[in-house]
Amino acid sequence: MTSPSLPRPGAGWILDELASAGRENLDESHVRRYDGKEDADAPGEIALLRDVGLDADARLIEFGSGTGQLTVAAASACAEVIAVDVSPAMLSALETKITALDLSNVTVVNGGFLTYEHAGDPVQFVYSRFALHHLPDFWKAVALRRIRGLMAPGGVLRLWDVVYSFDLADTETALEAWCASGGDEIDGEWSREELEEHVRDEHSTFTWLLESMIERSGFSIENASYTEDKIFAKYVARAV
Repeated sequence: MTSPSLPRPGAGWILDELASAGRENLDESHVRRYDGKEDADAPGEIALLRDVGLDADARLIEFGSGTGQLTVAAASACAEVIAVDVSPAMLSALETKITALDLSNVTVVNGGFLTYEHAGDPVQFVYSRFALHHLPDFWKAVALRRIRGLMAPGGVLRLWDVVYSFDLADTETALEAWCASGGDEIDGEWSREELEEHVRDEHSTFTWLLESMIERSGFSIENASYTEDKIFAKYVARAV
């Protein structure tokens, strides 16, 4: 297994991932609303992972597991799921699901991209959805290299995030259109205020920057898809 690159957990110069997690993800009221606001399309994602090799013997790490929509679905599709998140509120919601479903093959870890320490053999799959954007670009690159260090050659990274594919010249138009798509209420939908907060306070980046980071971290991008509004991107990348 390739050794994860720096930083070492506990290094004094490491980014505080909890402080960068986003206000809403630490808010218990937001966490209670989350599954009603956001559908992770877990069945579709599990089907995609199976198409690229996920089977009953595989181990999967999910970074930014949140309330665990993907984690609990993956538990029935593979041997072990390791769910990693920095938010105690999110992990509490996930642990409630694990108990209710009596899942015995899910390990919950309070940690992040930069601090998770892996024990045992390399994993075949790493999954992350709407989590990497909490890190500034320098730390995204470090996180991706650390992820590569957890995987054997041929392992699959599935990454889905807010990643901008519009031209620089279209920034104002594209972001204003996205924010305008938000509603007035925070229950059952994403509000304009929440979308503006994402753009202003979080660290979504351009596809041409992120894709270079992915490849420089030791992955080959096998599939990249972008939404019509050029706000979201999905990747399947293979560890080389």
